[in-house]
Amino acid sequence: MTRIVLFNKPCAVLCQFSPDGRHATLADFVPIPGVYPAGRLDADSEGLVILTDDGRLQHRITHPVHKFAKTYWVQVEGIPTPGALDRLRLGVDLGDFVCAPARVRPIEEPARLWARTPPIRNRKAIPTTWLEVVIAEGKNRQVRRMTAKVGLPTLRLIRHAVGPWTLDGLGPGDWREGPPPPAIVSAARKKRPR
Repeated sequence: MTRIVLFNKPCAVLCQFSPDGRHATLADFVPIPGVYPAGRLDADSEGLVILTDDGRLQHRITHPVHKFAKTYWVQVEGIPTPGALDRLRLGVDLGDFVCAPARVRPIEEPARLWARTPPIRNRKAIPTTWLEVVIAEGKNRQVRRMTAKVGLPTLRLIRHAVGPWTLDGLGPGDWREGPPPPAIVSAARKKRPR
């Protein structure tokens, strides 16, 4: 039976089980053997990491061909112009690749948001804005690079959802186990054509 674990990764935790001698890792929080992350978050980012023992499901969650939506709450420096939001929605050229169009909208600061450790820098003369950004790619530091490219440096990035799974009810460092939705499991288990 497929195991799936939802973990709310705190800032400064690495998305790996092996120690690096400087940072906390998944092994410091998730005491379940044989599960591996289906996608990663960089050390500075927080939020939902899905772990599973099913390699096909892991591939289905992470590979962009499956268009698995990932929803981020992003605190950016400054106030976005309509033009900057449109650039994010149309797809940003990052030099090494052009991002697929993103769904982007300004939001209020998320309710029940926990304090980040360490806290983000606070510059009283520069306002910040929260955005909800939904992408299906998830390349290395993609959301941070996208917002920076349109003049909105990311201060805080929290992955709120991956497909149907969300952070709801999980504080930083908390995890819970649960079954994956049947439609996703059955699609992941289908044999690929040879």
